[in-house]
Amino acid sequence: MSKVKIITDSCSDLPAEIVENYDIEFLNIEVNINNQVYYDRANLQPADFYQLIKKTDDVPKTSRITPEKFKRVFKKALVEYDQLLVIAFSSKLSGILESAVIAKKELQSDRIKIIDSKAASVGQGLLVYQAAKWLQAGRDLKDVVRDLMEDASRLEHIFAVGDLEMLKRGGRISKTKAVMANVLNIKPILHIQDGKILSHDKVRGKKRMISYLLEEIEKKADKPESQIIALTYSENAKYALKLKAEIESKFQPEEIFISEIGAAVGSHAGPGTLAVVFKNSKKIADPELY
Repeated sequence: MSKVKIITDSCSDLPAEIVENYDIEFLNIEVNINNQVYYDRANLQPADFYQLIKKTDDVPKTSRITPEKFKRVFKKALVEYDQLLVIAFSSKLSGILESAVIAKKELQSDRIKIIDSKAASVGQGLLVYQAAKWLQAGRDLKDVVRDLMEDASRLEHIFAVGDLEMLKRGGRISKTKAVMANVLNIKPILHIQDGKILSHDKVRGKKRMISYLLEEIEKKADKPESQIIALTYSENAKYALKLKAEIESKFQPEEIFISEIGAAVGSHAGPGTLAVVFKNSKKIADPELY
């Protein structure tokens, strides 16, 4: 059986225990705050990041992983492993996928498979986790890639944004809209459609965020009792744990994993976000294989 190394980036928001338990190559995204460079989940943990941005008006800036970095990682891994499986952050949201593809072309290696997940945060992380479990169970890489592409095509991401400050700082919403939403306690609901973040709905109040996400699972999930469902949050662990308990009680999924949003994604989503990722009953994305 061939040895396969999974490679991903910290935009996946994977919990450290999954990265360690499955020996995943985890590339940390560079984040610049007040002209100081940090590395997401390396020397800047999620909790520290949210405390840091409270003390500054600076907009955190993330940098994509360079083709040179991917080449170094690929070269090293190819010495020890027969094949590499790269599961990348959506190409519609970052240039990370492009860097990986450039590196593969320059190495001219057919031992590297790269998937444009068209996913983000724990959506990407969920695909990485599922691939790692399948490979550990002894499945052939060809079959893993086939089934992973199918899962990625039906992956539903629903985000409830609790705090609009980062969206305002980044220019994604106006100051006036942010103020009005905060006054009215309105929480925007976003989702990812074929790798792009789009407006989906809005709710009023944090408690409604939880019931809304549960309703989305009930309406859209394909046999939730047979799925691994992923949850992520930023600075609202209480609500994330409540949502986890509600999902377990209502749907009895195969497994739930939960993780806090790191600096790479949190630089754009900000604190107060609560998200759920699961497989839809229909196709909603077109992942690509390189």
